[in-house]
Amino acid sequence: MNALPLLRDDVRDVATSPLIIATHAVDALIAEARLTPKPALVDERGSGAHRDLDLDTMLRSARALQPTFLAIARAAHGLRPSQTLREQLARIGREGEAAMMRATSGSNAHRGAIWIVGLLCAGAAMHAPNDIDAICASAAAIARYDDRYAPVSVTTSHGARVSERYRVAGARGEARDAFPHARLIGLPALDAARARGLDESGARLDALIAIIASLDDTCLLHRGGMIALDAAQRGAKRVMNHGGVATQEGRAALVRLDADLLALNASPGGAADLLAATLFLDSLRRLI
Repeated sequence: MNALPLLRDDVRDVATSPLIIATHAVDALIAEARLTPKPALVDERGSGAHRDLDLDTMLRSARALQPTFLAIARAAHGLRPSQTLREQLARIGREGEAAMMRATSGSNAHRGAIWIVGLLCAGAAMHAPNDIDAICASAAAIARYDDRYAPVSVTTSHGARVSERYRVAGARGEARDAFPHARLIGLPALDAARARGLDESGARLDALIAIIASLDDTCLLHRGGMIALDAAQRGAKRVMNHGGVATQEGRAALVRLDADLLALNASPGGAADLLAATLFLDSLRRLI
């Protein structure tokens, strides 16, 4: 006997199951890592500006985070943002960071992504997968609660210190503002590139470049200060002004951006995390 077709509500329930959410989160991290050529970031060409990372390490890290994203989605499924949930997710995230460090032999491959994509997994477990605004709003509401049990290392991390020194939002501000660089920059850039006929790799590169052009990336600031951030933003805007990576001039500008950042030993790691968030949200909205 043939099974009855799923009703729309049933489709939504399947699409927002914790396992589906976690699988799409890991797939987004893998897609970001494999995307080539990215400026000064790990990709299929090599390690970029990262001496302690390569593509194999990034892929091992992403796959090691499957149980973390699954636990986050399960914990948040059907709930509303709350102090209790925030602290439960923080504990899961710290366990996930430990798993990541074991998988990478101590290299920080995805610490920022555990925070950003993890929160979005929680938001996705609360809403229909195509309701991107609601997913981001709920994730932001969770992020606005303080973690009363956070270790001291959280407030003394590179990102926290850079955010305070340069007065920039950082990953925590990005989350609390409902992920504007994924929701309002990354996704529209991805859609616009596809509408122009770019292949998926080109569309994703254009989305990354759009994020770099706008983001006050704490990874760049940590490694190279304002000089590195200015070089990245100016170089990314140059790529965009030349029509993006689909044009010969835009691709040449991308090559120049890569060289400039490598010379500064600086990498737009925050933008890479937000591209992964963009790809995760994009995969969710295509489920229905």
